[in-house]
Amino acid sequence: MIIDIHTHMSKKRHPRLTRVTGNGRSYPTPERLIEMMDEEGTGMAVLLPLVSPECRYTIVIPEEAIEAASMYPDRFIPFCNFDPRFLRNSINADFSPLLEVYKEMGCKGIGEYIPNIPFDDPLNMNFFKYVEESGLPLTFHMAPKQGGCYGVIDELGMPRLEKVLKAFPEMVLLAHSQTFWSEISSDVNLSNRSGYPKGKVSPGRVVELMRRYPNLHGDLSAGSGFNAISRDPEFGYRFMEEFQDRLYYGTDIASYEQVNDCVPYFRKLKEEKLIPSDVYEKITWRNANRLLKLGLS
Repeated sequence: MIIDIHTHMSKKRHPRLTRVTGNGRSYPTPERLIEMMDEEGTGMAVLLPLVSPECRYTIVIPEEAIEAASMYPDRFIPFCNFDPRFLRNSINADFSPLLEVYKEMGCKGIGEYIPNIPFDDPLNMNFFKYVEESGLPLTFHMAPKQGGCYGVIDELGMPRLEKVLKAFPEMVLLAHSQTFWSEISSDVNLSNRSGYPKGKVSPGRVVELMRRYPNLHGDLSAGSGFNAISRDPEFGYRFMEEFQDRLYYGTDIASYEQVNDCVPYFRKLKEEKLIPSDVYEKITWRNANRLLKLGLS
């Protein structure tokens, strides 16, 4: 059993609406995503809709994820998604009715959360209050700036993320993106925090925040998560062991044809026993099973 904590899909769009982030790629259909999962040996995958307008040619609403999961309940786990500007674009908007409905429809979490506003913006803080009350985890993408990118904004050192972690200790945040994972090392700087820094890791803010706040969890998907644990292998093994209960395997599949470096890397971890077998199982499925209350055994 392997559970992928981070994938994307959509129904087929008109050919001129297929580009989803401006790079000419389109999300796979549910059927193509299952083919890719079978090729990679993945049993189940979380489906992350995207509803914020940032860098979108088209959006994927939660109902698409819910419908796909109803068609393939043994393969897909639906998340819902929101933008804090929904309802009335107000810091007093009440999101509890919407969250209750999506939970009733089977959604196990929220994300990928990408509004390009400061992490601690009053709109976000209002929304997070209702997320914490709902008990659903939230997967976020962090961005380094406003405009030209997507994701919640934070500065070097992630002070805004820490403010949110303090304010909502019962809300589980699944952290994702280059801007977050580059700070696994203390030598990150403004020029490389949005990329994939290489070399030895001197434990940085990611490690500090994960040690301090048990509600901060790590989404290891995409090149960002893969780079964080593989750039300095010995550090990566120790990091996975230390935070074995709060890390999650993922790929961030977002196109019909995609190379996922984390797939052979995790295969190697298992075959060469580079991390204990129980740590491998936790990261590849048991943590997701527990967090999302899937009841698998």
